[in-house]
Amino acid sequence: MLILNAQQVRQRATYAAVAQGIADLLCAEVQPTAPQRQHLSLPADGQLLVMPAADHQLAVVKTVTVHLANAGLNLPVIQGRVLVLDAPSGTPLALLDGPAITALRTAALSLLAAQTWGMPEGPLLIIGAGQQALAHLEALTEGRRSREIWCHSARSESRDAFIAWGEERGLRINPVTHPEQAVQEAAVIVTATTSLSPVMADVVRDDVLILAVGSYRPGMQEIPASLVERAGIVVDDLAGARHEAGDLLQANMDWSAVLTLRDLLQGGVPRSGPRLFKSVGHAFWDLAAAKVCLTNTPPDD
Repeated sequence: MLILNAQQVRQRATYAAVAQGIADLLCAEVQPTAPQRQHLSLPADGQLLVMPAADHQLAVVKTVTVHLANAGLNLPVIQGRVLVLDAPSGTPLALLDGPAITALRTAALSLLAAQTWGMPEGPLLIIGAGQQALAHLEALTEGRRSREIWCHSARSESRDAFIAWGEERGLRINPVTHPEQAVQEAAVIVTATTSLSPVMADVVRDDVLILAVGSYRPGMQEIPASLVERAGIVVDDLAGARHEAGDLLQANMDWSAVLTLRDLLQGGVPRSGPRLFKSVGHAFWDLAAAKVCLTNTPPDD
């Protein structure tokens, strides 16, 4: 059975390739199947998430643990694995690093939303400095490095490490201590935090694109309710958003006006206002990323 660590996952898949894989999946005549994501509470306010999905070729099961308290213990906050099976026979084919697959497919999903909905010109502001922030920085600059980049994080040491990481890859990132002005001027904003309260004010440009990927529980909130209520909204999965997207659940939502990414790919037009793409994750995206990893083989393998 093939076993891929985080580095090997990234060697086999670009964000553009996974974005295309997700688009192909969403536009397929026969859709994959997946039950609702399963949650199990663990000690220390931890969570175990189990996400299976299958189509006629492959089946995947991702198990992920999330322990926010680990950040203060110098331990990974998110840990997990993705088991890939041959769907017709049930034969195990691969075991992939879970956090790497999650970061890869989440950022690729945001990239697909930006490509489909339209990526405005202007500065990119990333709020947060963890693994999802890093993945989105890579995805949104893959093949396009001329955009001005800003980063804000509640933890200055994380922000500084994020900036250093970018500089090692030829990206100049400007630190933002007080984000109010940056929020007003940014053209694209990524929110990748675990905040329980809004990380930005409702002062964004009317043509801004917001990629909100951090909150995954009803009690979490990165985007202020007033901004949600005036934005055009696209979600990765409507059922998941109605159950888990704290940003939307804490606003006065008109769910009939919310489109899915599949709707957008099929020509749907969201309501006017700032553009907000909210993703909470789905096993379909893990399936798409796993397919790319198993299809693409590095030259030295």
